[in-house]
Amino acid sequence: MAHLVQHRTETDEKKYLEIIKDKLSQAITAIDAAVSAHAKDVQDTKNYLYENKAGMDHVEKVSVRQSITQTAIIGESAVAKKKRLAKLINSPYFGRIDFVEKKDPEPLYIGIHTFFDAEQNSNLIHDWRAPVASMFYDYEPGPAAYESPAGEVTGQITLKRQYRIRQGKMEFMLESGLNIHDDVLQKELSQASSDRMKNIVATIQRNQNAIIRNEDATTLIIQGVAGSGKTSIALHRIAFLLYRHKDTIKAEDILIISPNKVFADYISNVLPELGEEQIGEKGMEELAHEMLEGKYKFQRFFEQVNLLIEKDDEAFKSRMRFKASREFLQKLNAYCVHIENTYFTPELFMVARNPIPPDYLQEKYQQYHRLPLFKRIAQMAQDVANDLHFFNQYEPTAKERSEIRRQIEKMFKTLNLRTLYKEFYDWMGKPEMHRQAKGSRLEYADVFPLVYLKLKLEGSRTYEKVKHLVVDEMQDYTPLQYQVLLKLFPCNKTILGDSNQSVNPYSSSSAESIAAVFPSAEIVKMNKSYRSTFEIIEFAQKINFNPEMEAVERHGEKPRTHLLTSNAVELEYIKNLIRTWQKSGYASLGIICKNQAQAEYFYGLLKETASNIYVLNSQSVSFANGIVVTSAHMAKGLEFDEVLVPDATSVNYKTLTDRQMLYVACTRAMHRLTLTATENITEVLQNRLE
Repeated sequence: MAHLVQHRTETDEKKYLEIIKDKLSQAITAIDAAVSAHAKDVQDTKNYLYENKAGMDHVEKVSVRQSITQTAIIGESAVAKKKRLAKLINSPYFGRIDFVEKKDPEPLYIGIHTFFDAEQNSNLIHDWRAPVASMFYDYEPGPAAYESPAGEVTGQITLKRQYRIRQGKMEFMLESGLNIHDDVLQKELSQASSDRMKNIVATIQRNQNAIIRNEDATTLIIQGVAGSGKTSIALHRIAFLLYRHKDTIKAEDILIISPNKVFADYISNVLPELGEEQIGEKGMEELAHEMLEGKYKFQRFFEQVNLLIEKDDEAFKSRMRFKASREFLQKLNAYCVHIENTYFTPELFMVARNPIPPDYLQEKYQQYHRLPLFKRIAQMAQDVANDLHFFNQYEPTAKERSEIRRQIEKMFKTLNLRTLYKEFYDWMGKPEMHRQAKGSRLEYADVFPLVYLKLKLEGSRTYEKVKHLVVDEMQDYTPLQYQVLLKLFPCNKTILGDSNQSVNPYSSSSAESIAAVFPSAEIVKMNKSYRSTFEIIEFAQKINFNPEMEAVERHGEKPRTHLLTSNAVELEYIKNLIRTWQKSGYASLGIICKNQAQAEYFYGLLKETASNIYVLNSQSVSFANGIVVTSAHMAKGLEFDEVLVPDATSVNYKTLTDRQMLYVACTRAMHRLTLTATENITEVLQNRLE
């Protein structure tokens, strides 16, 4: 085998693959036998305990129970190992480098998991996250190095190969030092879409590898253009951290702030594919509901965006813009100081025949200035009771203790959070900035300011169990929302998004404005777009130009823009496009509309056209391939083989928000993009008519 390892042709590689698969099968068989033996041991021990428990002392019973537990744990570990090996049989590895440190070249095969062969006492496959595997991503043949636990190891890469192995069969092998990743990347990008985001371990680029393996940043902010793979890279980073710090962090310790349930479902396969457990997911609105204890009804972000699209309301925009500003946060902090200085007026009251003077209460109020305002009340009431006992030799009853607290509460102008928030706008001299949404609900722009005020007045209850927070679609959250996250999650963070893809340009954040919130934040940029063809990216750049965006050199059809004579003609064109798509071999077609109302309208017209057509809305919880009719907002983060944008008229797409929506819609397309319109096409596309 040593000769084969050193001088392997493609035929030899295929033979070696069979050897590895055979070894994996043997390992799985051995695990099955071990699991069966462990199961028998557990059952035998349980039977022994049952039959002899009457004659056992306490120490012996504890010992037997511990033996059962330990045996069961070993069995569970073996089952987990079997799952990993079973995945390796289908695709044992995707890359190889031959690395010379001091003497002969050592071939290193790289896969999703490690495979240690006891017979050879070595790793036949190295986990892609292992330090030595980083060379596969970072170097071409020639001088190379990696960081080992003992320090830097230097040497030479003499060979580099990449494979695609599926269902245990080698589909291709590439051998070269030049653009090996690009060749495989082109093959992967040309594939039809999947109904789940896939792992990209075989095509990770050098700059992406640096992001994934960054262990130093306490807050890593990833600004990535549309289609740059930022979400995938963030998830691979989580997989790396779980591998690298397996003794201190588990999947259950990680939380992702996800934009919606559909997106959460779409990305749910990545970590399990990489052998890790799925991580917890929570939406910003769910977080707000928890923090406000379900006491307040409020507008959802989805509703806010829809209103923004449907009604060009300048006052509505002005309220959102103001509440996303740094000035607003400064004013809210100043208002908290104002409450502290003016909302408490101490007054004399009696406990039995014992007077509690105002000066004493004012002193106590000031004494606890480091405590959040509402927490001072309980402490002041406790001190009054303690001092009555110490100085007056009077022990207040439980009823009197409650009355002491009630008397102190009465000295505050108000303790009602919603009243305090409303008075904030009067205090600023901007009462017009506070409006209720339909149904006496808070506008979405008011939800997190209210949460922030509550945290300032009551104190933070942090999510201490979360050891790493992931925030996706970062551009859709305001600086104030990030202040809330800073207070609630004192852990490390990975924050990612694209400032060019905000669905609400009036309250969006940039990487720089987010970094201003988090001390020592590090910003990295991903400017190359992999999802869409060069032609689609070039088209999208005309809608919303990003000078930093770089399209991957993968060419395809030019996007088509059709001006049709009537709604009926447009509908027939769309039906014909669906029929053409059904014969194309593509897996997904996204019909992406400006808003949900239009999506529901087109779905109603088209739902009889095919059996695999469905609509995505804010109540949807899963994603599947087929024909998806949805809004640009709901489509964010998703991708489709082909995208159709109907009703791309100058009436339908005219505002800044509309332009953002159109950009998001077009950048969902991987291979083919079509836009249709009746009347006048939107101005940004008038020079693109066919």
